Amino acid sequence: MSNLLDFLPTSRREMQLRGWDELDVILLSADAYVDHPSFGAAVIGRLLEAEGLRVGIIPQPDWHGDLRDFKRLGRPRLWFGVAPGCMDSMVNKYTAARRLRSEDAYSPDGRHDLRPEYPTIVYTQILKKIYTDVPVVLGGIEASMRRLTHYDYWQDRLRPSILVDSGADVIIYGMGEQPTLELTRRAVELVENYHPALAYDEAGNAQLTATALRDAVNGIDCGDGTPIPQTVTLHTSQAHIPGGITPEDIVLHSYEDCLREPRLHAENFHHIEEESNRVHAQRLIQHTGSQWVVVNPPYPPMTTAELDHSFDLPYTRLPHPRYEGKRIPAYEMIRFSVNLHRGCFGGCAFCTISAHQGKFVVCRSKESILREVEAITKLPGFRGNLSDLGGPSANMYGMKGRNARACERCRRPSCIHPEVCPNLCGDHRPLLDIYHAVDALPAVKKSFIGSGVRYDLLLHDWKDEALNRAAADYTRELILHHVSGRLKVAPEHTSDSVLHLMRKPSFRLFHAFKQQFDRINRQAGLRQQLIPYFISSHPGCHTEDMAELAIETRRMDFHLEQVQDFTPTPMTTATTMYATGYDPETLQPIYVARTPRDKQAQRMFFFWYKPEERRRIQAELHRLNRPDLLKRLLS
Repeated sequence: MSNLLDFLPTSRREMQLRGWDELDVILLSADAYVDHPSFGAAVIGRLLEAEGLRVGIIPQPDWHGDLRDFKRLGRPRLWFGVAPGCMDSMVNKYTAARRLRSEDAYSPDGRHDLRPEYPTIVYTQILKKIYTDVPVVLGGIEASMRRLTHYDYWQDRLRPSILVDSGADVIIYGMGEQPTLELTRRAVELVENYHPALAYDEAGNAQLTATALRDAVNGIDCGDGTPIPQTVTLHTSQAHIPGGITPEDIVLHSYEDCLREPRLHAENFHHIEEESNRVHAQRLIQHTGSQWVVVNPPYPPMTTAELDHSFDLPYTRLPHPRYEGKRIPAYEMIRFSVNLHRGCFGGCAFCTISAHQGKFVVCRSKESILREVEAITKLPGFRGNLSDLGGPSANMYGMKGRNARACERCRRPSCIHPEVCPNLCGDHRPLLDIYHAVDALPAVKKSFIGSGVRYDLLLHDWKDEALNRAAADYTRELILHHVSGRLKVAPEHTSDSVLHLMRKPSFRLFHAFKQQFDRINRQAGLRQQLIPYFISSHPGCHTEDMAELAIETRRMDFHLEQVQDFTPTPMTTATTMYATGYDPETLQPIYVARTPRDKQAQRMFFFWYKPEERRRIQAELHRLNRPDLLKRLLS
């Protein structure tokens, strides 16, 4: 059994083992507590611990009954942090058909009953009821993607900023290390300087209050006098907005206007996405009811040294001992994996990764990566195989713009759509160097690439022979040495019009990559499989497009396995299309398959080879008066 002192405390007993009677910050997580850099609560907890703070975690508190879990660590000196999990709680809980998933991947033994719907809201409202004046800071993907007016698929309506619904004091959006550190420094400064809005315990020790925390975020009486970047705050009147509304601010259509006219929500989203992906962004302001939501621009991308610091913190890389003998499915997936970088410049319309992490790729140093691999080789159960050397997109490591000043002026959400930016340097050599260094370690038998590979980066003509050769070398290295028999890639669709809306490359590139894959395997005498991933019912996709997808994949002799019906998730381009019926980029109307019948009519084409689906496909194509498609697919 692991030593309890190796983990952040989760109980009074663990606090007593450290000789603590009070904590500075208490984090609440809707996930099980796994002390690993892939779990957000562990990252923020370890980051604050490294700053000298006493930090505790309450994982998956019981929100029923007497609410004792919320009281178990007492009142924090500074604030509560609510980080509800690695995934959006509703995506984690329900399928695209709004059915309960088979298991909760982030709970012990996959249990469903340990996480409420919308834990950010549920946890915050409970905390505010028990500890009225204690600040609550929201973080994680659930709050980040709900920081402004957003569409909620499960309730089928637009909802206001989660600050309004939850009653929290501030949101830290995106990857939160930089704003969390700055907030910590300002909060400590206020406490040490006896800010007038502080509270005091029975012993006379200063405690931060919600008012003092909001002052810290807005730079009142601390810091450099300016609001902390990458934060969201709520203000009761326009007069209370720090600095007032200036010509440099972008004032979005109000929540109420978006309810009346969905097209305005699409208009808003264009600004939200654009400012989320700029180096020098503008402040966003939205009127909601009688309040004003203010989104401060994000921090510049982290440096390699900052990212290394986050990954080099003293994680045990293990679940807390309270889960001994229990299986945490998500942990089993990542326990022997290594994340090489953050950020993704793909800009896929349906993806929240780039929306949350940003489009600028920030890489760890080779030294930091090798330190983590060495730590993994010492873990119980390690047999020499690394399940993934990856990232949001496996082969974007080290890639950035040649001219940094051009990137600072850029407003594009994607560096590779509709075409590859000429300023992008797609050099695969740094990544190959990482692979070779990891594979050279004596304890590593094999390293696999489980993250998605962007084959368009491998097939692009970089107008540089060295870069083209490196891409070819990477392709060969990947296929021969880092595939466990099946390589998963994500063409997503076969229709160029749908792919354009998805911000994905033409299916012609998948054909070209498959030819390379087959040729390299044939030359090496291997019998590996290429497993494509597809989505149905994406905005802009018609039933006829799915019939063409079935025809094309049948011609290529695929019986599809990796498929998904489009699930609208807050604050993505595709979700905005789904919610409003408009493309945010062009503001042109767009077709959306909304009803369960329409969505099922598209999904069934994935499984044309099943007798029960063939009968339904025949009926649907007869209904559409498309005997030509029927003949090509089922003849």
